[in-house]
Amino acid sequence: MNQRADAHLDDWKAKQELAERMIPLIGQLYRDHDVVMSVHGRSLVGRSPIDIIRAHSFARKIDDVELPLEETSAIVEALATIQPGPASVDLALLANGFRAAAGDDLEAYLREVLAPAIGAEAGTGTDVVLYGFGRIGRLLARIIIDHSGSGNGLNLRAIVVRKGSENDLVKRANLLRRDSVHGPFNGTIKVLEDENAIVANGVRIQVIYSNDPASVDYTQYGIENAILVDNTGKWRDAEGLGQHLQNQGIARVLLTAPGKGDMLNVVYGVNNDQITDAQQIISAASCTTNAITPVLKVLNDEFGVKRGHVETVHSYTNDQNLIDNFHKGDRRGRSAALNMVLTETGAAKAVAKALPEFEGKLTGNAIRVPTPNVSMAVLNLQLERETTSEEINTLLQQVSLTGALRTQIDFVESAEIVSSDFVGSNRAGIVDGLATIVTEDSAVVYVWYDNEYGYSCQVVRVIEQLAGSHPAHLPALTA
Repeated sequence: MNQRADAHLDDWKAKQELAERMIPLIGQLYRDHDVVMSVHGRSLVGRSPIDIIRAHSFARKIDDVELPLEETSAIVEALATIQPGPASVDLALLANGFRAAAGDDLEAYLREVLAPAIGAEAGTGTDVVLYGFGRIGRLLARIIIDHSGSGNGLNLRAIVVRKGSENDLVKRANLLRRDSVHGPFNGTIKVLEDENAIVANGVRIQVIYSNDPASVDYTQYGIENAILVDNTGKWRDAEGLGQHLQNQGIARVLLTAPGKGDMLNVVYGVNNDQITDAQQIISAASCTTNAITPVLKVLNDEFGVKRGHVETVHSYTNDQNLIDNFHKGDRRGRSAALNMVLTETGAAKAVAKALPEFEGKLTGNAIRVPTPNVSMAVLNLQLERETTSEEINTLLQQVSLTGALRTQIDFVESAEIVSSDFVGSNRAGIVDGLATIVTEDSAVVYVWYDNEYGYSCQVVRVIEQLAGSHPAHLPALTA
């Protein structure tokens, strides 16, 4: 092996060693203190050494140099000494901040930046009930279980479903265990048939069978003041969803679909500040609305948007037919696996529910395509001023790294990337920089999104806010 090859291998081994040393410290701080470490929004909790190295490769500084593990590893070791309270800590921003401060006392710097979390008490935990256990319900279960940490945050206590067969419990557990799109469950799952419960990574989940949203006494299962997440989409107004509040043990209801009437539709990161303690029923809007609204907000704040059209190229969903058959909706009865299906979308108009300044400015359509997951929104916008693709891309890339919407917006520039590369993305939307087209004051921006997992991550962020368990972001998010 030549010297150049030896140098590359030695560099890789050094990175592996540093990542391996970080893992137990990251795990201990998460389990004992609910400290979630990430690199520009890419969580390091429960990740392998390769995952940690990969996260660092995405974290480019202004001069396009890879974020050194030597720097972040030193930060993790210092955090293990400080033992802060619950917080979401971005190691890349801390490393860049310490470097900019040009100091020599890392622990002192961290104590200053992390002051809000030092000595902070962990919460007492909030019960969560999932009403419906389909695509979104099962992903929410995976995420909440993965976020269980010390047990003082969100506690998944039950799922409510209609019984489908005599072996329903085993089938529900197997659907949680294996997923054709998102892969196997990361951990162990046991079925307690005598108790009608599933245990996933030590989290006991009661399975409740009910056909009536107003007939379950949750307190008999020890569930109190719970947040119920309705994933069925059957009821979308306050009256229908209010049935859940008639049950003992339920305090608030979150709908994972666009809400009707005056219901608050929340896109986390954009208008979640409008959530009040008095609101018992709110909506997490749709996957498409969550994907495009953060990007539209950034572009509108900087350039102004006069009007626009949103065309969604959307993976097929469970409400379509696999083969041609009767369907109450137009066109959706035709085979989802064999056709592109033109259909309507309310996502463009729904943006105005989160950003009122877009009222009447956007139109939209959707094309359902024969892929099972990951969609794309094409934003065709007329701006208030002329710009360039370079200016738009620089802005969106910077926001994705250091902006207040960095947990909602990601940015990629790759000539080889395709939809399946975004399966499992935890961002609401990912801007494809190479596809951006600008002619004077007209811009076309392409936004990928995992319409299942990315949306579910947004829903969990809303649940955490409702529960008061959303960790403080440190360093603080900035505009």
